[in-house]
Amino acid sequence: MVEWAGMKSTIDKRPAVLVFAGLDPTGGAGIQADIEAIGAMGGHALPVATAITAQDTRDVKSCTPVNAVSIIEQARVVLEDIEVDAFKVGLTGSVEAIGAIHTILKDYGDVPMVIDPVCASGAGTPLSDDEQMDAMVSLLLPLATVITPNTIEARLLTPEADSLSAAAQELLSYGPEFVLLTGTHDASPNIVHRLYSDRRLVRSFACERLAGSYHGSGCTLSSAIAALLGHGLEPLAAVGEALDYTLGSLKHATPMGGGQLIPHRLFRSRAVPRQ
Repeated sequence: MVEWAGMKSTIDKRPAVLVFAGLDPTGGAGIQADIEAIGAMGGHALPVATAITAQDTRDVKSCTPVNAVSIIEQARVVLEDIEVDAFKVGLTGSVEAIGAIHTILKDYGDVPMVIDPVCASGAGTPLSDDEQMDAMVSLLLPLATVITPNTIEARLLTPEADSLSAAAQELLSYGPEFVLLTGTHDASPNIVHRLYSDRRLVRSFACERLAGSYHGSGCTLSSAIAALLGHGLEPLAAVGEALDYTLGSLKHATPMGGGQLIPHRLFRSRAVPRQ
């Protein structure tokens, strides 16, 4: 049996999580991060490419959107064959892609959905313009079970909010059931992640601030939440489990290039023995 915070499922139950995300050739973020995190949570990822990026561990050099017809075709073919237990949306790449994703998701209102509203790279390079953020707010956030903006993204999505608490309340007003405001980008000794729902702060999650900078931590967290929701966990439990797992992946992160460290999302797996 596999057990997550009191929930048990048979070992052959692998929730299928359909992921809309971009390709990151470093493997640190995007589709590969999603596949690894979902697999680590005992799920199976169904990756739908929304954009092709050229990036290294330092920053994104370019982002080429996948056309909307291809996005719909990728998703529809899989959905006609496999029953999906959860959805996760990451980098969208264009307004047209957001429209295409909305076309898919609106037909699956009873399936848990996690949206990571990617607005910029870890180095600060914009990946969504104002038009894309408006489309995200109007078309995607109302469908979400959980959204996972960091504090920078929260401020970009709620430019009129005068505090992070007000930003969280405004994000809730857009329609998601839960807002997980991640605190990694705050200038504080420790990190505090805050989960909001029903117009109130539901719970705060405090954790140590690790040294270094990490590539793909947001993808890791949001995909882990999606997989755990697919297992049947309630959102509060899924968020707590996913935060613990993500912190572990960061503690085991490795320097694959000259920039940010890449989380070791399979740190719980057995290491390959030396010959």
